[in-house]
Amino acid sequence: MSGTGPEAAADIAPRGVWRIVTEREVMVKLRDRNFLISTVITIVAIVASLAISGFMSGRTETVDIAVTGTDAGQVVQTAGDLADLADSNVAFTSTPVADLAAAEQQVRDGEVDAGLVAGPGGWRLIGKESVNDDVNTYVTTAAQQLALQRNAEAAGTSLEELGRGGQVTYDVLDESAVDPGFAQIMTFVFAFLFYIASILFGMSIAQSVVEEKQNRIVEILASAIPLRQLLIGKIIGNTLMAFGQLVLFAAAGLAGLAVMGNTEYVTQIAGAAGWFIVFFVVGFLALASLWAVAGSLATRNEDLQSTSTPLSMLIMIVLFLGIFASGTAQTVTSYVPIVSIVTMPARLAEGSAAWWEPLVSLAIMAATAYGIVVVAERIYRRSLMQTQGRLTYRQALSVED
Repeated sequence: MSGTGPEAAADIAPRGVWRIVTEREVMVKLRDRNFLISTVITIVAIVASLAISGFMSGRTETVDIAVTGTDAGQVVQTAGDLADLADSNVAFTSTPVADLAAAEQQVRDGEVDAGLVAGPGGWRLIGKESVNDDVNTYVTTAAQQLALQRNAEAAGTSLEELGRGGQVTYDVLDESAVDPGFAQIMTFVFAFLFYIASILFGMSIAQSVVEEKQNRIVEILASAIPLRQLLIGKIIGNTLMAFGQLVLFAAAGLAGLAVMGNTEYVTQIAGAAGWFIVFFVVGFLALASLWAVAGSLATRNEDLQSTSTPLSMLIMIVLFLGIFASGTAQTVTSYVPIVSIVTMPARLAEGSAAWWEPLVSLAIMAATAYGIVVVAERIYRRSLMQTQGRLTYRQALSVED
């Protein structure tokens, strides 16, 4: 039987003790039923939200308009034809009523969506509480088209002759550009996934460290393996699990878009999603080391709220900057380590970043992450064996190795 203690650790160390810790961290997560269930639920929620969004966007809304007279009915019918030509998800039907009072009453009672009656020199649209943009746009266009047609006939010409030379075509130079609205949605998704993964895996690291410290298991571990190896194993193990979870989430989202028939979105956003995962993995190496430090400074779980507050605030700042930063602010923050986890992929999603920019930003992130890990390792190593009470960062740095 192989021995235990420092001698055994010396035999294992050349092969890399951190691999044993990494394997343990991964296996603990894979055996955690709550973690597995939450992952499955999140994947189902992503697919379901895409399916519901696709269903809602593809559903045709029928607008019923109360009309007085045949001319009003013709306007509504023409509005419906225009909506069909525009491939809009709105359809129009008309409900004949006796007069203006009847139209207003039906709108007020909610029996119809709007009313259309003849007014001085044109038409009057009636809504209950607010202006319906679809009704206003299509009915107004239809009324103007019919009026032009009648006036053209009265003048002995045709509507086509009156409109000659007024046709407009719209050519898009960059057909591969991402729709701004969709890019904004993806920015929110990147920020949300960053927040969830950082908190979920980060707090798991901190709780693991403080539990080992509180139960004095760390004293046994310290006698068997170097503390540096213990920290590296925890960081790499949780980073691997965070990476795997994000890949699953991204794959679920892209697969959902493909099944819905939005293949153009898949090709446009896949690159930005891939960069987000790369940026997150590099940045999380730094965040994971800081979460481990937060755990090492505490002596019990109750202390984590205090020791992890600066880190939680940093994650919240990244979340809000990722969602709300735009223009110059977004460009600048896309080079700021940690914040760039969200803002650089967001710029890639909207097509405002050159091909070389993510490479430069990632290099800055990697250099910063390395520096953070080096400093964090020193604090972690000096504070982990201190069990007399909660430490501050300054106190931990002053402790002798």
